[in-house]
Amino acid sequence: MSSTNMQIGMCFDRTFPPGLVVELARSLEDAGAGMLWVIEDCFYTAGVSLAAAALTATERLAVGIGILPALARNPAVTAMELATLAGLAPGRVLPGIGHGVQAWMAQMGARPASPLTALEEVFVAVRRLLAGAKVTTHGRYVDLDDVQLDQPPQQPLPVLAGVRGPRSLALAGRVADGLVLAEPTSASYVRWSLQQAGRDPGDFHVAAFDVLCVAADRREAYRTMAPWLATMLDQPTAGMTALPFYDDLAARYAQQGLDGLVTMPTQWWTELAPVGTMDDAAEHLQALEDAGVRSVGLYPRPTTDLARAQVADIAALAAR
Repeated sequence: MSSTNMQIGMCFDRTFPPGLVVELARSLEDAGAGMLWVIEDCFYTAGVSLAAAALTATERLAVGIGILPALARNPAVTAMELATLAGLAPGRVLPGIGHGVQAWMAQMGARPASPLTALEEVFVAVRRLLAGAKVTTHGRYVDLDDVQLDQPPQQPLPVLAGVRGPRSLALAGRVADGLVLAEPTSASYVRWSLQQAGRDPGDFHVAAFDVLCVAADRREAYRTMAPWLATMLDQPTAGMTALPFYDDLAARYAQQGLDGLVTMPTQWWTELAPVGTMDDAAEHLQALEDAGVRSVGLYPRPTTDLARAQVADIAALAAR
């Protein structure tokens, strides 16, 4: 297997206590992993403050933010926050902005009638502000008058779009610097997403989220992750339907339930996620890199003790 040039790291689960972010960030850096992704979901922990804590606690670790809902903050404030992070840790910040879950946006009075228009206006404004421009715009959702950052980033700061659907991916191809693809991320899903965005991975940063579960016996890992896969099949996203064997997988699950998932072909699991043996996980990650992925955030098992233990697995995969 060829060595990977991707940044490989951990996702900080939205349910983890905020104070754990410093410990995990330092552990990942000390172990040789390249990245930590902090997750902002309403109404859990906040991405910008978690990112600031992780960046100031480390010296080399890159920190991604996945993702900031477009209208949860005024775009001028979003740009200020990102520029401040970039000033704290130049070259180590990789933010994502997306629609946000629309039900959550409705709860906080920030659900737009046109999520696509809102996302485009926010992206254009934030990227121009980060580039140091003085911005005046009077759009449907973004209204700025002679706004300019006092301290824009000293080097270009890519802003990725955390989106899923074909129309949103096409928009991302026009206004963003890359994509954040939510789990499950397969090589098939990466290729499909880039096609929808109309972009080549050479000049478009693709970041991918995945769930991680490795064991000496791959069947043990499959048994652990079968309930998770069942939830994915119960409410399939584009990441599922892009799988070349999706119809067969859905039929197998309908007929055999969890047992059918545990016993499905190894190559299906390996395409789907870094689940199985360490070699299986490495093969999955290599396929992602070959498809154009530059950054990977791996979700650990959802307890703090398991997450601590999986730092070593993530570092071992990064070393490959």
